[in-house]
Amino acid sequence: MPITCTTRGADLTEARQIVLCPADCAQHRASVFGTGIYASVSSVCTAATHRGVIGTSGGSLMVHKQQGRNNYISSYSHGVQSQSLARWTASFAVTKWVSPPLEVSSQTSTATPVKPGSVKKAVVKKPPKKQPTSQGNRDCQVDLAVLLDGSSNIGRRRFILQKNFISKLAMLLRVGENGPHLGVVQAGDMPRTEFFLTNYTQPKEVLFGLKEISFMGGNTNTGKAIMHTVETFFSSELGVRRGHPRVIMALVDGWPSDSLEEASVLARDSGVNVFMVTVAKPSPEETNMVSDPDFMKRVVCKDNGFFTLSMPSWFSTTKFIKPLGQKLCSIDQMLCSRTCYNSVNIAFLIDGSSSVGESNFRLMLDFIASVAGSYELSDVGTRIGAIQFTYDQRLEFDFGQYPNKEQTLRAIRGIPYMSGGTATGDAINYAVRNLFTNRRPGGRARNFLIVVTDGQSYDDVVMPARNAHKEGITIFSVGVAWAPMDDLRSMATEPKDAHTFFTREFSGLEQFQQPLVKAICRDFTEAI
Repeated sequence: MPITCTTRGADLTEARQIVLCPADCAQHRASVFGTGIYASVSSVCTAATHRGVIGTSGGSLMVHKQQGRNNYISSYSHGVQSQSLARWTASFAVTKWVSPPLEVSSQTSTATPVKPGSVKKAVVKKPPKKQPTSQGNRDCQVDLAVLLDGSSNIGRRRFILQKNFISKLAMLLRVGENGPHLGVVQAGDMPRTEFFLTNYTQPKEVLFGLKEISFMGGNTNTGKAIMHTVETFFSSELGVRRGHPRVIMALVDGWPSDSLEEASVLARDSGVNVFMVTVAKPSPEETNMVSDPDFMKRVVCKDNGFFTLSMPSWFSTTKFIKPLGQKLCSIDQMLCSRTCYNSVNIAFLIDGSSSVGESNFRLMLDFIASVAGSYELSDVGTRIGAIQFTYDQRLEFDFGQYPNKEQTLRAIRGIPYMSGGTATGDAINYAVRNLFTNRRPGGRARNFLIVVTDGQSYDDVVMPARNAHKEGITIFSVGVAWAPMDDLRSMATEPKDAHTFFTREFSGLEQFQQPLVKAICRDFTEAI
């Protein structure tokens, strides 16, 4: 069907329709919204020119009507600048259309060329009936961003194999409205979002979207791509669903060109699970080119093998699709989702005054170790710091100084007893200055200060506690023996009763371990 340069996608009536565009439509500067998938308010012929389906001479193409989308992406391509659009009710895609050959008959034919569209009624089959909408795999409720390796290292041939691998994975996962949603970002010198979670919500649509992705080339800047994805991909405006695990699956051919450490921290703090899938390990002569041999362990939340997968070659990936799909759908094992157990900073302010005594001081350390041991401690998870105070303060260890739980608990139990007076107010000020100003890059973790003391402070605790509260630090007061309740409540965050604990005996501290951990989780959850 011939159309004009200003015919919009909304003007077409069929789900799939062959149209004929005139020449030089780009000169009309009709509006186009999107890249690859276009809002139905867009000019069909100008969109086809932008996509490279037709040239300046016009021609035939196939228009595929699709559902409305969120966030149509702007780009410049083939001499056409498309515009961005936050949301539209309907969309369309365009593909090349080649006239099928005429059936062979006993009649002879002249050499007169056939004009475009003149035999359309004789040779074009009716469009197939629209397939029922797939609701997707309800047992795989994840929002998945796939990071394609678009570096020069993978090359065009293996890049196509990589897209085929993701196509098969999408079919296995059964992408759908009520199942997993899948979007794609390509990693190269600079990351490029190819399509978002709701741009394609059916398996065949995802396959179409993957097929349309062009190879970029450049360095393997996986860290930059992860940060880009965390910062720009996962938002409700772009189709992210509340309460669904957010997952990045990064594919790397060989090894990354950049650092992954800061990206992994940002992903963790943002509640995003990162899976690393590597293909073709470096050869012995290439190992000296790998800046960080442990990059896979560095980026995932837990080095237990669940979040990593290695494949020997792009030519033998079929057997890995099912195991990878099972991992991605194992929602209960998504430990990297931001929780009160893996995304908090907890500082312990430990009373080392003379009234405590050596044996009771050890009971305090046992209690503190039991609380700290309840968390996923790592350099990208929950971090623990400790300060001992008398009249003076001593930083026992800083946030992130010990990278795992075993070393952290050993450091707690190894703290030597100071002995001296009690200046709790000065100690709170010291903690704010020396611990909580040392925050991780891009950190969004909640900050908690747990004060454990056995007596009355010789200085004011009210103003230091208020200043800490203003800095967003939640204070729990844990008092023992002669610690006055007025001081404990003055230090504690509101509501006071929920953040104050007291026991007459040091042996009674152990009863507060679970209530304190639950209270931190309560505060963390209420703040999300």
